[in-house]
Order: sequence, then structure tokens, then C-alpha cells
Amino acid sequence: MGDVQTYELRPIGRVRSPLTDRGAAPKQGDEGAPPASIAISPEFAEAMADLEVGATVIVLTWLHEGDRTVLSVHPRDDVTRPLTGVFSTRSPDRPNPVGLHVVTITGVDGTTLAVRDLEAVDGTPVIDIKPVLGPER
Repeated sequence: MGDVQTYELRPIGRVRSPLTDRGAAPKQGDEGAPPASIAISPEFAEAMADLEVGATVIVLTWLHEGDRTVLSVHPRDDVTRPLTGVFSTRSPDRPNPVGLHVVTITGVDGTTLAVRDLEAVDGTPVIDIKPVLGPER
């Protein structure tokens, strides 16, 4: 396990949101996140072909403001809760600050997706979008 490998990620787009202050952002999307959008880079337009209004998708982001040295946190920044390893939390501070957001598409306009329940701050890089699969898939 001593070998350190690195991997290259390319953002496919960026979050566009009125949220600009990480500290003021909701902890989870269903806790008051304002309507937001995802501006997809034009080179990935074809990958959006089957995204539809009403679909629930998983948006993976690179939480670029996260502290990659943090290994344990007080969940939800509540110091009355015991320190917990970040792999048991949704903290944005972690060795690889990948954010996972379950959102609903509310609009598709060219290479822009309007979404609800996205708590990422404006400018957050989007690294992937995946469907939520049900038992019929």
C-alpha cells in the first residue's frame, strides 16, 4: 500500500448557484438548497442526450474548497458529537473531496441542466453525472 498512484480527472462542467459561501451552504441538498444549474462543457453535449426533466441523477463534484488533510471531523460541525472518521461522514474535508449529490433535473437548455437539491457552491467542478437506477434496470 506504500505505492502512491495519481489519477487525472477532467471536469465536465461547473455548478452555477447563488451559494458562494461554503460555511453558509446547507449541509445536504434537501435542507434548503436554492435552485441551481450545471453548465456542461460543450465538448460533452452528446453525453447529455438522454437527460430529461424530472429525472433523478447523481452528480459527482470535486469539492475544491475541501481540506484534503482532514481524517476525522465532528459530524455536521457539531462539537458535541464525537470525532468520527471522514469515511463515515459526508464531510467535504477528506483525502479525496468527491461530492455526491442526488438531484432532480428541472430543466434542460442546450448544455445547461437546471436542478434542485444541489448544495454545492458556485464554481464547483462537476466530474460526472450518473443515473439513479431502479430495480427495473
